[in-house]
Amino acid sequence: MTGIQKKMPNKLTRKQFLKGAAALAAAPWLPRIARAEARKLRMSEVAPGLFVHQGVHELVSPSNAGDISNLSLIIGRDALAVVDTGGSATIGRGFLAAIRAISDKPIRYVINTHMHPDHVFGNAPFVAEKAAFVAHHKMARGLTARADTYLRNNLRLIGEEAFAGSEIVLPTEPVTEPRDIDLGERVITLVARPTAHTDNDLTIFDKSTGTLIAGDLLFSGHIPTLDGSIVGWLALIDVLRKEEAARVVPGHGPASMSWPDSLDPMERYLRSIADDVRAMIKENKTLSEATKTAGASEKDKWLLADEFHVRNVTAAFAELEWE
Repeated sequence: MTGIQKKMPNKLTRKQFLKGAAALAAAPWLPRIARAEARKLRMSEVAPGLFVHQGVHELVSPSNAGDISNLSLIIGRDALAVVDTGGSATIGRGFLAAIRAISDKPIRYVINTHMHPDHVFGNAPFVAEKAAFVAHHKMARGLTARADTYLRNNLRLIGEEAFAGSEIVLPTEPVTEPRDIDLGERVITLVARPTAHTDNDLTIFDKSTGTLIAGDLLFSGHIPTLDGSIVGWLALIDVLRKEEAARVVPGHGPASMSWPDSLDPMERYLRSIADDVRAMIKENKTLSEATKTAGASEKDKWLLADEFHVRNVTAAFAELEWE
């Protein structure tokens, strides 16, 4: 796959980076990529010194270049932390440009909330910032295992021009126990969560503003996607409800939401699937039957339900039939 490969930050030389950057700058971007670039430059300040770019509720495509998830910037006195970087190097470059329009402080940390492509494929443009790449201690293993599939599928979905320069950048600093990061008179707390949306979900809490950045542990509008454990996700929702926050930044949805009531629609959806699947397993129903009716009372309240609901029911059935 020409020009697209797995890389660790310390293996990218300055010469290689400059050569790649020059090639990308000279590329004849199509109008659809220019439109994606304009979208990703929009940032809103949801709390003092905390900015969020809101992704679109769409499937990944050339027209959005993978700009489908929320990206965050936290500004401390001495340094910046970035949370998630988008679904391609195109989005990552635009996010970096938007950050530089806000602050010229060093980007000390790039934090990924989990391994899914729409959150990590914008990492590559941040390598030259000499930031530490921080993630759940299980993310490197999961991302490595799926690297070839993610690269191949996202190149196909996004297209060569928009996906050019996108790479797997593995974390350099894994998080196992809760960790405080001081950006200079601004402390953020990173917590590696048990298996829920994935097996490598990480949350970030900004103590200065009481803002929780939940990643894909919270969806709003866009239907939740299950790639971990439905039992674990429902259990974690109960835990998260008890954690105090002034607001939350979801992985997909508005730039910020009230807390913890923003969890309610997602919990209803996941619980409806779990309850229906358990009942059908008890009645010796098949997976095929479950995909037709499980969670039907809640699924049509979500965008992209046709694309992801059956997959969610299938994952839940595979897990719950072994309870």
